[in-house]
Amino acid sequence: MHQLVSPFLDNPFRQRSLLAGFLVAVACSVAGTFMVLRGLAFLADALAHGVLPGVAGALLLGAPGVLGAAVGAAAMIAGVNLITSRSRLSSDTAIGLLFVGMLGLGIVMVSRSSSFSGDVVGILFGEILGVSRRDLLQQAIALAVVLSIARVFARPFLLLCFDPEQADMAGWPARRLELLMLTMVTVCVVMSFQTVGTLLVFGMLLAPAGTGALLARRVPAMMAWAALLGCASVYVGLLLSYHFDLAAGAAVVVVAVGMFFVVFAVQSAQQAVSGRRADRSAVAA
Repeated sequence: MHQLVSPFLDNPFRQRSLLAGFLVAVACSVAGTFMVLRGLAFLADALAHGVLPGVAGALLLGAPGVLGAAVGAAAMIAGVNLITSRSRLSSDTAIGLLFVGMLGLGIVMVSRSSSFSGDVVGILFGEILGVSRRDLLQQAIALAVVLSIARVFARPFLLLCFDPEQADMAGWPARRLELLMLTMVTVCVVMSFQTVGTLLVFGMLLAPAGTGALLARRVPAMMAWAALLGCASVYVGLLLSYHFDLAAGAAVVVVAVGMFFVVFAVQSAQQAVSGRRADRSAVAA
């Protein structure tokens, strides 16, 4: 029992990392639930990678990385809207082009600086064990923004996810709603990259929400499951990183994805057993 709590008892760095991870998990669970229901996983992945040139440019200029991440995400969303509105290309094509282009631009910017190697590791994989009180405050503000948007626009978001035409008829233009939903996802990406990194924040958006979708049929229950499993993955991941000397951010995401496949395997096994029982009952009848 002592080994389960000892890493967090007398270590303020790990206490802050645990709290920051919980804040990220809850924010990503709320935004990720709508993202999964709407089918925006590819765009969210592109956003998570598209912030790289913005963050790199900000650090090269001596500006805050969060500001650069916001600029990069805004450029990604604006570029997708511009291409889809002024050409015959699909949104998937526009997202793919900008995803590859911005990721490549970020790598080029990084490669031009010989003193960037340490910062790049932090950008890509996060520095969850180096979270400061200021980072905690920023993450708490981001969580408040995400919860506020989700609460105020819960019904329109549900209409958009399940029946976009009904959302238009109810006076909620689907295009504007989707932009607002992307803004919520962007807030999670921008504020969470410092904790789990740009490569791993997508996992926190997708894995707990995907697991919640397997366990629940109602949206509030999906969010609750996602938040619970997200926080559990943060705790277990940090615990494993402490005892086995693993990369903390990566361990958290691996645990979150592992939980999804465990639930998926258990449900698949249950369905197979139920199917065999139904076949036997039909044969006996």
